[in-house]
Amino acid sequence: MLSHDEIKDTAYGIGFDLCGVARARTFLKNAEAFDLWLDRGYDSSLEYMRRNCDKRMDVKQLVEGAQTIVVCAVSYKSSISGGYQSTDRCKIASYACNRDYHKTLKKMLQQLLRALQERHPSLEGRAFVDSAPILEKQYAVEAGLGWIGRQSLLITPKYGSYVLLGELVLNTESDAYDKPMQTVGCGECRRCIEACPTGAIVEEMTIDTSRCISCRTIESDNTSAIDLHGWIFGCDECQNCCPYNSQAKRQRNPSFDPLFDPRDISSEEWQAMSEEDFSLRFGSTPLKRSGLERIKKNI
Repeated sequence: MLSHDEIKDTAYGIGFDLCGVARARTFLKNAEAFDLWLDRGYDSSLEYMRRNCDKRMDVKQLVEGAQTIVVCAVSYKSSISGGYQSTDRCKIASYACNRDYHKTLKKMLQQLLRALQERHPSLEGRAFVDSAPILEKQYAVEAGLGWIGRQSLLITPKYGSYVLLGELVLNTESDAYDKPMQTVGCGECRRCIEACPTGAIVEEMTIDTSRCISCRTIESDNTSAIDLHGWIFGCDECQNCCPYNSQAKRQRNPSFDPLFDPRDISSEEWQAMSEEDFSLRFGSTPLKRSGLERIKKNI
């Protein structure tokens, strides 16, 4: 059996800002809400959301023998987060100004797994960072990291919603599990809903991706004709207005330091940029997923 305290102490030593331990379970209530979301067509061009729905709601169908979910988070708040002016026309979501978090978090999770396996040789597990249909935000709630806000993002008391998540799915039970938070939440605040410039938050914790600027600037199918309001990759509007984010601590892990500041790059510079220059400057960031031509089109 794993030690709850050992898991968390090891995770913090590796550089995670938050860590929680949850029991693997099936989420029937989430399944009902997800089916309704799909029925309403709010997935728009995200066809992959309709695949592996059974595994999405039951991690034991994704990883045989799953017993324990370790949810880890790293803050990425920087001077870019919430730092744009209304007149800026080449805005990029602040997480995308860093090295691609998928690779960084995956390495950290694998380091955590190896450390646990050294003490528990029979332990088996898999690390996930947006790489499988797992309800990571719901598991983060179960593990006591925070709650899901009205904009459908995980909100944590210390770091707001400027956090990146990764999970270890383990085949061994822990001697203790964290409990969801009971004393915090969004209260009556609706700033994120009111701040969304395209009305993509159609109701609490419900996003119409056909209206979502983040989706429209990144996903391959960009048929929706919406005003991007100066965003050329991703969107932070529903985060910039959150009171928890205004009070959140800046990131401390140097692996998540920004590699560039979009405010220093004009639209003319973007339009004149070559593919070679783009690859050299941004090839290690999430912008690679979109590509230069897509960014120019968004501008």
